[in-house]
Amino acid sequence: MHHLPLYIPIVFIFTIILALYLFYKSIVRYRPFIGILIAWLLFQSILAIGGFYLETQPLVPRFLFLILPPMVGLVLYFSLPKTRLFAGHLELKWLTLLHTLRIPVEMVLFWLYIQKTLPQIMTFEGRNPDILVGLTAPFIYYFGFIKNRLPLRTILIWNLISLGLLLNIVVIAILSMPLSIQQFGFDQPDIALFYFPFALLPGFMVPLVMFAHLFSIRQLLVRKTESPSANSSTSIIK
Repeated sequence: MHHLPLYIPIVFIFTIILALYLFYKSIVRYRPFIGILIAWLLFQSILAIGGFYLETQPLVPRFLFLILPPMVGLVLYFSLPKTRLFAGHLELKWLTLLHTLRIPVEMVLFWLYIQKTLPQIMTFEGRNPDILVGLTAPFIYYFGFIKNRLPLRTILIWNLISLGLLLNIVVIAILSMPLSIQQFGFDQPDIALFYFPFALLPGFMVPLVMFAHLFSIRQLLVRKTESPSANSSTSIIK
């Protein structure tokens, strides 16, 4: 997509870098794990630049190779007991701040819609209110983790709603692609995610944000159960 204004891929690449940085900040220990994420980013970038995902006719869509490995990784992470060692050294405040990056992501989606590379339904003008998560994340971060004024229940509900909004746009995006399962955007399908750097949205950004929600929800449920005063204070949260 060489016809795109240069600011669109630049903003998106910068957003990916910031997401990697914020996740790195959330890791108290086992920081070499970030090298795995960088390797995955480089691998998927090479595939996308080489046009690997542009072929949509095979029996098994190549796009699955972009989204399935991170999803399998998420399942393994939350099902293997040993991952708790790593999980115990993540700071929820940085994972919460990570969601502010959904603002530039939604702006990029809107710009891609203007450039006719994805349908309106995938933007905040359509059926994607995900930008609200990005707008509210700074307040959850500040009042929940800096000032300790939000109850765990509020942060938990926010994470659950935000996860639902994420799943909403994921389903819409997949059903807007020019594949056999397409249901939306027939006049302007979702083709942007087949190209670099936007292929990194489903291949990296979405799984990372989903992980942040799932991890936060699990930790909040555990701490809410363990702390008798959890409903009135978040002081036990890092």
